[in-house]
Amino acid sequence: MAIKTRSYSVDGKREMTIDEFKRWLKKFDDDKDGRISRDELANAIRVSNGGWFTRRKSKRIIRSVDVNGSGFIDDNEIKNLADFAEKHLNVRILHW
Repeated sequence: MAIKTRSYSVDGKREMTIDEFKRWLKKFDDDKDGRISRDELANAIRVSNGGWFTRRKSKRIIRSVDVNGSGFIDDNEIKNLADFAEKHLNVRILHW
């Protein structure tokens, strides 16, 4: 379940809107609680990058984007995760 988008930019990054990013991310919300846990995030990142992110790295990522320290990424923190995806997952989030 790699990140699939309708277009790529000139530099090869997958382009998507923030809503498309949220829809992709929600596919990994296994317990359907509206938040992404450390394990769910690790699964999403592994799938999108061919498995090169370790569980330890996913813990570090969640700490860096989890502003309230809950251990989950909720709707208020999706922007932080989108910023991470732009820097590390070869994605460009289109801000229309």
